[in-house]
Amino acid sequence: MGIDFGDKRIGIAFSDLSATLSSRYEVYVCKGYEQDIQYLTDLAKSMQVKKVVFGLPLNADGTESEQTLKTKSFARDFSLYSQIDIDFEDERFSSLEADEILKQSKLNWKERKKILDKVSAEIILQNYLNKIKRG
Repeated sequence: MGIDFGDKRIGIAFSDLSATLSSRYEVYVCKGYEQDIQYLTDLAKSMQVKKVVFGLPLNADGTESEQTLKTKSFARDFSLYSQIDIDFEDERFSSLEADEILKQSKLNWKERKKILDKVSAEIILQNYLNKIKRG
């Protein structure tokens, strides 16, 4: 399961059973810290997820930002509550890549914005899957 964590929305993606391909799933609108953790826990368990990969929002130069710290904290709290393993994948430029992909679909900005986070989650998870396949 891949997560593009944000303060207002969380993009979610899943891999296939062989952990080869990532597919976008949904954009979850945040309702509150504990509710968000509960929702993601219930979803992950219902899909029999073994690991959740959180996109790590680093600055362009690779340093951590305030959002990096928020993401790490949320991911750790999620893992403690759900008892599901987590990992992180550098998500620099994933939103830009997702927007470029969506621009090709001829959607206007308002339509792209509705699905941008789940496409970003799909890219984050696919990058992670590609990395672990390479060893």
